Amino acid sequence: MNQNIFRRAATIAMLVAAAGLGACASTSKHEGTGEYVDDTVITTKVKAAVLDEPTLKSAEINVETFKGRVQLSGFVNSQSDINRATALARNVKGVTSVANDMRLK
Repeated sequence: MNQNIFRRAATIAMLVAAAGLGACASTSKHEGTGEYVDDTVITTKVKAAVLDEPTLKSAEINVETFKGRVQLSGFVNSQSDINRATALARNVKGVTSVANDMRLK
C-alpha cells in the first residue's frame, strides 16, 4: 500500500514538473526564461556600449531586446549619432538584428 502511494506521489510530481517546464518554453510572442536572461544581458551590453561612446547622449537612446533583436529609439542630434548607435548595437555579441526607430531632434 505504501508503495502505491509513493508511485502516485512520484507520478504527480513528474506531471507538475513537466507542466512547469512547458511554461518556460518560448513562443513567437513570448520569451522563455533563458531567452529573457540572454536579452537582458544584450540590452545591458548595448546600453554600456552607447554609454561608453562620448559622442552619444546615452540618456536619449532607449534600448529594448526581444529574442536577440535590438530596438533603438529616442531622439538624437544627428544622422551620425543614429549610425554610430546602430553600429555599436550590431557589434554586441548575441545581437541578431537592429531596428532603428531613433528620430532627429
